[in-house]
Amino acid sequence: MARKISKRIQSAQAVDNLKESHSIEQAVELLDKMPKAKFDETVELSVALGVNPKQSNQMVRGVVELPNESGKKLTLAAFVENTEAALQAGADYAGLDDLIQKVKDGWTSFDVAVATPSAMREVRTIARVLGPRRLMPNPKSGTVSDDITQAIQKIKKGGQVEFKMDKTANVAIIMGKRSFDADKLIENIRTAIEVLGRSRPSELKGRFIKNMTLSSSMSPGIKLINSLFSHF
Repeated sequence: MARKISKRIQSAQAVDNLKESHSIEQAVELLDKMPKAKFDETVELSVALGVNPKQSNQMVRGVVELPNESGKKLTLAAFVENTEAALQAGADYAGLDDLIQKVKDGWTSFDVAVATPSAMREVRTIARVLGPRRLMPNPKSGTVSDDITQAIQKIKKGGQVEFKMDKTANVAIIMGKRSFDADKLIENIRTAIEVLGRSRPSELKGRFIKNMTLSSSMSPGIKLINSLFSHF
């Protein structure tokens, strides 16, 4: 039985031939012409990688510092000894033993977690809870730091976006909101592609990035031209 296509998707597909590939500028322009939802949709860059997700030396993760922020408001939990400093820096929750116990009791109502290196010994006791939810602090993502104030302020500013490959070797990176000016989205996308390209595993033989699409929360994907990423 054929899957029914919604009127919204039909209208979006009518904007242009989505089987063709487009430049970043063309893709952003096409996205702007597509029907909008009643909320400010998130724009994402979806990437299919040519790595083997079963090989630990081919894992791909990192952080993009978007020049124009992401538009996403994050709830942050800080696992630290100095709770007052963390709260003053902008953390929504701060603590150590008490916060860890809350997580053990089932609480995970935050989008990102940070920790000091000295606190990580205790935080590792809840790795089985935080890990599968992609909430475990990690030095590579800038969420484990001696300068916890700077780490919190960077994340709360909204420009720091973490990416991590899933089990099917795909990556999704937030680029901003549909309400953003085209120039801001384009700059964010170019920055993300460059940062992702530099995260190519040294052990990988062959093509790193297979394809990329740009989409919003309620739109179909718009393919990007190979020349944007074929050199990685």
